[in-house]
Amino acid sequence: MLKRLFDFLASSIGLLILSPFFILIALLIKIDSTGSVFYLQERVGRDNVLFKLFKFRTMRVGSDKAAAITIGARDSRITPVGFWLRKFKLDELPQLINVCKGEMSLVGPRPELKKFVDLYSPQQLQVITVKPGITDYASIQFRNENKLLEGKNDPIDYYIREIMPVKLDLNLKYIEHQSFWLDIRIIFQTVFSIFKG
Repeated sequence: MLKRLFDFLASSIGLLILSPFFILIALLIKIDSTGSVFYLQERVGRDNVLFKLFKFRTMRVGSDKAAAITIGARDSRITPVGFWLRKFKLDELPQLINVCKGEMSLVGPRPELKKFVDLYSPQQLQVITVKPGITDYASIQFRNENKLLEGKNDPIDYYIREIMPVKLDLNLKYIEHQSFWLDIRIIFQTVFSIFKG
């Protein structure tokens, strides 16, 4: 109950305070390229329930059909404004809407695409017994994930074999030790990691 109350209050206040900033980002996205301001992608939530995850659009319209993940800091599908939004994780801010709606938490395992969740082992499926979050241990450790995928012959295969298992181990570690104060610590670590680069 404390976690949900904190999530609701923090996301509501965050959306209110950041609303002028959201308007500025929306204008920059519209000036930079054609298409909608937000990008909605279906992800797997708690108990395998699908939901639409909100992000600021950082890629050209239709680019997601080419590949499920972005590769390299300068993926040609990413718009100029999108590059900077991604660099400082500003594209993730609209997920405060998901948190406010109760689909996500501020801290929790990052929600995945169903195609990847379908590959989870029975133990790894424990990850979807809790609400997904905007940030977690894996978000911090793999904050430059797209750079790790750059130059790989088969980036998706590399992600599935090398990155995804580590992320899931970190997710399980979080679930085992989760607490309100751990969430606060992860939020501060996330902010620090963004400015650290």
